[in-house]
Amino acid sequence: MQSLTETNRRLFESFVSGMQPAAQGDSSATLDQFMQGLIGNTQHLLGMQSSYYQQQMNLWAGLLGAQDKPNQTPTKGDRRFAAPEWGQYPLFEYIKQHYLLSAKWLNELVDGVPMDEPTREKVGFYTQHFIDAMSPANFALTNPEVIRLALDSKGESLAEGMRKLSEDMAKGHISLTDESKFVVGENLAITPGNVVFQSELFQLIQYTPTTEKVYERPLLFIPPAVNKYYLMDLQPENSMVRHFVAQGYTVFMVSWRSITPELGKLSWDDYVESGVIKAAEVVREIGRQDKINVLGFCIGGVLLATALAVMKARKLDWFESVTFMTSLIDHTDPGELRQFVDENLVCAREAKLLEGGVVSGKELARAFSMLRANDLIWNYVVNNYLKGRTPPPFDLLYWNNDSANLPLPMHTFFLRNMYLENNLAKPGAMQVCGVPVDVSEYDWPIYIFAAREDHIVPWQSAYRGTQLLGSKQLRFALGASGHIAGSINPVGPGKRNYWVNEAFPVNANDWLEGAESRPGSWWQDWDNWLIPKSGQMRAAPKKAGNAKHKVIEPAPGTYVKAKVGLD
Repeated sequence: MQSLTETNRRLFESFVSGMQPAAQGDSSATLDQFMQGLIGNTQHLLGMQSSYYQQQMNLWAGLLGAQDKPNQTPTKGDRRFAAPEWGQYPLFEYIKQHYLLSAKWLNELVDGVPMDEPTREKVGFYTQHFIDAMSPANFALTNPEVIRLALDSKGESLAEGMRKLSEDMAKGHISLTDESKFVVGENLAITPGNVVFQSELFQLIQYTPTTEKVYERPLLFIPPAVNKYYLMDLQPENSMVRHFVAQGYTVFMVSWRSITPELGKLSWDDYVESGVIKAAEVVREIGRQDKINVLGFCIGGVLLATALAVMKARKLDWFESVTFMTSLIDHTDPGELRQFVDENLVCAREAKLLEGGVVSGKELARAFSMLRANDLIWNYVVNNYLKGRTPPPFDLLYWNNDSANLPLPMHTFFLRNMYLENNLAKPGAMQVCGVPVDVSEYDWPIYIFAAREDHIVPWQSAYRGTQLLGSKQLRFALGASGHIAGSINPVGPGKRNYWVNEAFPVNANDWLEGAESRPGSWWQDWDNWLIPKSGQMRAAPKKAGNAKHKVIEPAPGTYVKAKVGLD
């Protein structure tokens, strides 16, 4: 118990210290504006109060049989009240209905207060998080399913839940899956290959061909530095890497290093110069090709987009084609993550740039989880700690918790120039490696993939790239599902569909209205687009690397196995 208490204290202190005072000040300003708007609109407040009292009276009358019971239903996909116990006992039926009525009332209260739109979005975001946290399903004494399990197990379910809570506190995160079932290099990231280059910033993996002949132009993947690369090489049945190796491509992968304190001064320019450009140089040398194909995923795509300006200025014509997978060029609407980014937060971080520092991967992972709190936080709080159950093994969720650290200067540059000022979409508004960035000058063949239900990179925002990029050889494909599941959609029967359209109207919804829906994985469409840009077929290389870049170690390498410690 003493160990549990000490771990809890350290976690709480870490959480509180991670909240920048400036960010708290911004939250206070948001709340102040909401309260001023509420007080200044007394008619709305009085009307909402009267409505709330009447709805509660109707709820009581319905439960007592005096009139029909109100029947508030959870939103589509909300599984918190799916257990039959919620409807079998009047007390828990009342608790559920009271909560759903109150949640609806709170959202309507916020909607009716006059505020500017950014403030309205923030207040709505905070309100929804309060509503989610206060669900009766999240508390043992107001969740009938938890009570039944405790009674049936004579308290063992709650005791097991406390053990799981202690274990997760030691790890520093909520277990979203049975983590004992996965080991990187054993049943994740197991496509055969070798590390052929290593720097302080990244390792470069060359995957072993599985076909007798391969396309002469290599294919380079640049993942986001905030996550481990193996999202694109999970297990054999859903590995994007394995699939494209099997299609005859010589695939290379950048495996970013999780940043340690001694590397805390690395900048965005370092990631471009010593990361993207260096990786492309090595791939060209090993592949013995003047040009290669390249894909950037998420923030890896943003890195790639800025590197292209530097390479163009230096006349480094190294790419035959460029692909952006769920990446943003225009950050006007960067999705729900914008709720975590404001001027005060970025200024507070900029004040520390000279001394450098590390942005914890766990801090970033928590921010992503908060975007889907019911699914990625409270669902597992109830399952793991209140019910004492182990979540089922799921490779995507294991990867989701396997985060990486970033250097403070690099991450702060990204927040300032993309999320706050949208400078990538403004010709010459920012410089990278001393070069002004203007994406309208990019004339490579470009393929853009977005996912229709993506809450991190909204597809309409990703589509804006078709209007900003200068390429005359553009293709835009829209996949079903979200940021991860939409991207990692293996070829096979029964897979999701995707949409394509040869025209590029200004409005994204007009593009979708005229788009053709095709069954299956978008990987097939990208493969067909890549083939004519990949050169002739030639005999597959018998060994990895070359005389200059020799094999260092087998894939997946060392960097991807580094774990972020308790912060």
